[in-house]
Amino acid sequence: MGDGHNTNRGSGAASNKPEWLQHYDLIGKIGEGTYGLVFIAKIKSNRSKSIAIKKFKQSKDGDGVSPTAIREIMLLREISHENVVKLVNVHINHIDMSLYLAFDYAEHDLYEIIRHHRDKVNQAINPYTVKSILWQLLNGLNYLHSNWIMHRDLKPSNILVMGDGEEQGVVKIADFGLARIYQAPLKPLSENGVVVTIWYRAPELLLGSKHYTSAVDMWAVGCIFAELLTLKPLFQGQEVKATPNPFQLDQLDKIFKVLGHPTQEKWPTLVNLPHWQQDVQHIQGHKYDNPGLYSIVHLPPKSHAYDLLSKMLEYDPRKRISAAQALEHEYFRVEPLPGRNALVSTQPGDKVVNYPVRPVDTTTDFEGTAPLQPAQPASSGNAVTGGIPGQHVMPNRSLPRPMHMVGMQRMQPQGIAGYNIASQAGMGGAMNPGGIPMQRGVAQAHQQQQLRRKDPAMGMSGYPPQQKRRF
Repeated sequence: MGDGHNTNRGSGAASNKPEWLQHYDLIGKIGEGTYGLVFIAKIKSNRSKSIAIKKFKQSKDGDGVSPTAIREIMLLREISHENVVKLVNVHINHIDMSLYLAFDYAEHDLYEIIRHHRDKVNQAINPYTVKSILWQLLNGLNYLHSNWIMHRDLKPSNILVMGDGEEQGVVKIADFGLARIYQAPLKPLSENGVVVTIWYRAPELLLGSKHYTSAVDMWAVGCIFAELLTLKPLFQGQEVKATPNPFQLDQLDKIFKVLGHPTQEKWPTLVNLPHWQQDVQHIQGHKYDNPGLYSIVHLPPKSHAYDLLSKMLEYDPRKRISAAQALEHEYFRVEPLPGRNALVSTQPGDKVVNYPVRPVDTTTDFEGTAPLQPAQPASSGNAVTGGIPGQHVMPNRSLPRPMHMVGMQRMQPQGIAGYNIASQAGMGGAMNPGGIPMQRGVAQAHQQQQLRRKDPAMGMSGYPPQQKRRF
């Protein structure tokens, strides 16, 4: 882990930078959210590689590093899969306890790809690209679910696609701020608060379910699948934010208008959900006609694509298709077959779409560092060399027929690496994958105290129950 102490070496602007930042050439800001800012930078020792640096805001309580950020670090340090974003390094500024995560840089995300097709070129995404993106998304999600991890915030902007380089067109699941281990929780998951962006939130969450499963991620994948087909969100409701977990009538209304009214016959546990019981007038009293999902997404009702989508958008989470089942669906066994490079179709006649790279704001800098260099394009989505150690504990799964998937990893969960952020902090001489010295960081006791205080599901070891055994 990088250190936040300033260095006395050098002179001028360089001496004012935190020591870890002097190993990077900062280019500019590429994103911003409630968590903080995202910057793009190059490693000075290997300028052909670009990385994204995610800067977290301080904890809302003002008492140090955000527990959400620590949980994200702990999860990402223990997992490794081609379709999950790679955490390259972690840096901390001890003065203000600001936290910086360095990731592989990806030029594109699904939000921008969809917007490009809708607003710029006014044409649908070709079927090969849709299928390849969906297959890789499910492949990464299956790996997470196999390791008892729920993402809980899948949406187009959190699904990255690598640009030029060896990993061109490879899909990466990103942003694990809401992710958590879900095996044997000590308390209902609903006590973690609201999860999943409203347009991609499963009906059991909207109806106030106290307990939920990885099926909430599959509902979100179904919404993303439909959006890839139609270039617009499937259920675009207005969110109510008045209380910690308000009744989202408008979002439910949007869902019911497309899928029809849920019934106890189709969803036996429906009557036990809090909002269903409480809101007799709006939910139970109003009857919705079912116009047919196929008419909304413009798919033949007997097509493989429609069958898969409808199984992802099943009301009853126990009947909803899993990621493992979806990967074996007939949709992925017929032409065009999915490929590792989702951006370049192998189908005759398909045009290559030149997607624009993310815009870079070169006027924004980390506080207290030197002015940024002149604007330049954000290039190279190549992975920073090096990986996270671990052993494969589950066998590879292969499709029953050939695919254009050379090198694609299928369901390769890693064994636990025996690593956490605190243990690495004491390894002053260790080198991270990018060749930058890892120095002393946040104390382990502080991290575990934060985790236990803010997330009751965390065990005394600082890991959620069963995490060490399951990874």
